[in-house]
Amino acid sequence: MSIEVKVPQLPESVADATLVNWHKKAGDRVERDENLVDIETDKVVLEVPAPASGVLKEIKVEDGTTVGSEDVIAILEEGEGGGDTSSDDSGSDDSGDKEEKKEEKTDKEDKKEKSSKSKSSSKPLSPSVRRLVEEHDLDPEDIEGTGKDGRLTKADVLEFIESGGKKQSKVSKESSPQQRPSTSGSSAPSGSREERRVPMSRLRARVAERMMEANNDTAMLTSFNEVDLTEVMNLRKKYKDKFADEHGVKLGFMSFFVKAATEALKKFPVVNASVEGNDILYHDYFDVGIAVSTDKGLVVPVLRDTDQMSLADIENGIAEYAKKAREGKLALDDMTGGTFTITNGGVFGSLFSTPILNRPQSAILGMHAIKERAVVVDGKVEARPMMYIALTYDHRIIDGREAVLTLVTIKDMLEDPARLLMGI
Repeated sequence: MSIEVKVPQLPESVADATLVNWHKKAGDRVERDENLVDIETDKVVLEVPAPASGVLKEIKVEDGTTVGSEDVIAILEEGEGGGDTSSDDSGSDDSGDKEEKKEEKTDKEDKKEKSSKSKSSSKPLSPSVRRLVEEHDLDPEDIEGTGKDGRLTKADVLEFIESGGKKQSKVSKESSPQQRPSTSGSSAPSGSREERRVPMSRLRARVAERMMEANNDTAMLTSFNEVDLTEVMNLRKKYKDKFADEHGVKLGFMSFFVKAATEALKKFPVVNASVEGNDILYHDYFDVGIAVSTDKGLVVPVLRDTDQMSLADIENGIAEYAKKAREGKLALDDMTGGTFTITNGGVFGSLFSTPILNRPQSAILGMHAIKERAVVVDGKVEARPMMYIALTYDHRIIDGREAVLTLVTIKDMLEDPARLLMGI
């Protein structure tokens, strides 16, 4: 029986998607739920699983094509067989048929070998990295990963390809005199001034578009404050082991910031609102987006109803989203909506920045690196763990008073965490 393979239903906010890369070709045997093709939207890369076991009879849409919800992209022949393999031309030469079958078999063996290489790798691969590895028939084990926990990044694979596929040790990469730029006035190494032109991915292009929209269509202004995190750090130090044993997740800083921000949003609802035409749309719920940087760009998964979540609920939610992001498995529903966003540039060492609004939201909180600084406490100079925080807001609906008081509320909550429990 023939089954149509369709594009998954896309949310209303996503008009179309791009078919990025087929992992199978016409005539290949597939198993139920095996990934057939990657489809990239403005937000995530979706995998399209096989609806049944059988043979991929026909591919109707090639790589790079723009597709919409429910578009038919392939035909799958269910069952052990795979459709009619006889020649349409009864008078064709038998030797030609044999040659074609031989070539088809070789292609299948190559595909199988290529797939086994990436699947047998001990290194987890993101969709973009896996795509590069398969396209260039590479063994991930031959490439040194520079990402977190030794993970391969897209840059690692591109560098490996450009080097001619030569496996290099970390020492030779960093210390080899042939690869370091010359400082003695001699000519640069051969190929060191080459350029590469790479089209933006849909996600990168959409991020750029949204940033420009926020810059052009809103009256963005940023206010700053600083927070003494002594009490939060003391709480974490005192209870981190019991917290981990009880809830199965580490107690981080983000959960405190999410709870503090939620309490501030309750006091100043306009900061949790958005603009729709000439109207202000107030949200009587609190869905906080957590900005996450991935190999493909910035994504913002959303924690729902944070006013009803405990610190453990928030930490578990963040951990789950982080795992999905690393594995390229964030769903569109995970990133849809959101009434407020928190971004943490401190994980990259940022000390001070002005975050950009995540439209259509009207405010975003920026966290930064924690640094010990000399501060005056009760008339004495002490070294305290301090963090600069920034609130960028849409000045069309949020006045300076609400913005500053929102920051002050967040500051007060974090400097006296007991207030988070009491809601005061």
